[in-house]
Amino acid sequence: MADTIPMGRMSSSLTALRGLLMLIAGLYAIFFPGLALTYLVVLAGALFLVDGILGLWSLTFGHAKTGNFWFDIARNGLAVLTGLVILLSPLLATLFTVTFLIYLAAFQAIIVGVMEVVMVIRARQVFATIWPVLLSGILYVLFGLTLLFWPLTSALALVTVMGILAVAFAVGLFGLAWRLHKAGM
Repeated sequence: MADTIPMGRMSSSLTALRGLLMLIAGLYAIFFPGLALTYLVVLAGALFLVDGILGLWSLTFGHAKTGNFWFDIARNGLAVLTGLVILLSPLLATLFTVTFLIYLAAFQAIIVGVMEVVMVIRARQVFATIWPVLLSGILYVLFGLTLLFWPLTSALALVTVMGILAVAFAVGLFGLAWRLHKAGM
């Protein structure tokens, strides 16, 4: 009879494995944010490529007819093209992709911040104290301006913050795995 892990212990082992993978990814993002960012963009490029190829395959051989044949061809063709461009030049794709996404987040933060400030000033009679919402709006605008003027530095800082959050999440997963282990799960 082969030695196997009892099913009761499987969930604690898998939770601990998730925690270990999260810890490794978090530490990698903290200590090597530029490489982590590049790997994320390359992974996105591979996903675009696979999605486009599978979409074209399903249109051709899988009888996936949506009624928008030429739209589906264009969408899947662009996905393949985008995936190839990202995979052929990952550093350039990282710079352009990350810069575009950071600018998008910057404009969103600025717009939301200005909207919060305008809203709280117009409706100040409704609020008991307006300074928390006003401060939130101003911080949104400052955050957006920071992203706007230093996009790549901001992207690296955000990857580092995500790494810190991943490490904290990994610690939580280790705690959960330990509790599951003690409970016989």
